[in-house]
Amino acid sequence: MTRLAGADALIALDPLFARLAVGAGHNLWGLSHLTTREKAFICLTADLCHPHLDAPLAMHLEMALTHGVEPESIRELYRHLAPYAGYPILVSAFRRLTELGLPPAQDNAPLTPAPLTGALARFVHQLEELDSGLATFTEDQLAQRWARPHLSIRERALACLVVDIHYQTLGESLRLHAELARSAGATDDTLRDLLRAVAEFGLPRAWAAARALGLDGEDPQRIATQVATH
Repeated sequence: MTRLAGADALIALDPLFARLAVGAGHNLWGLSHLTTREKAFICLTADLCHPHLDAPLAMHLEMALTHGVEPESIRELYRHLAPYAGYPILVSAFRRLTELGLPPAQDNAPLTPAPLTGALARFVHQLEELDSGLATFTEDQLAQRWARPHLSIRERALACLVVDIHYQTLGESLRLHAELARSAGATDDTLRDLLRAVAEFGLPRAWAAARALGLDGEDPQRIATQVATH
């Protein structure tokens, strides 16, 4: 079995833990309904949602580049996630990527917002009923992202789902991103593999998200109502 990048450092810390960690990592690479790029993006997104950007990010960046993920796609992933994970977190992330030797950005074109359609437009319209100012800001942020190059809609939606799972935003946000992922070709098997991948970073969060997505056969809208009332 091929040893994961960084395994030697884990062995130096604790040999038994290293075996557990390497086993968990191999679980990710055995998932058949996610592309190699998507698996790399799941790990890089999970790094943003934890209070550290040291060894795990270095390991996952090396893994992504080794498997052919373009540096500009990694940069685009983090640009896309800024309003979801938080702009301050991304400042630290980009600084760390630079320290780790990620090549400079190649895309320096002016931002060209694209009009929102489909689920994104419907979400903003619903948000207007709650707070028009928040809806305007949200529309601006989404319009700058979802039609950009370097990442597919499916890759963007799956990355957003990783943020939802880690932050446990299991209501409207989770449903929106699941709908976007499905509209771009993701299936229930894709989402199940996503949950199995994210479980490496926190089992209880994956369990809760599985129920919220209705992957156990239950109605996700009913479950969301139960969560909101308890």
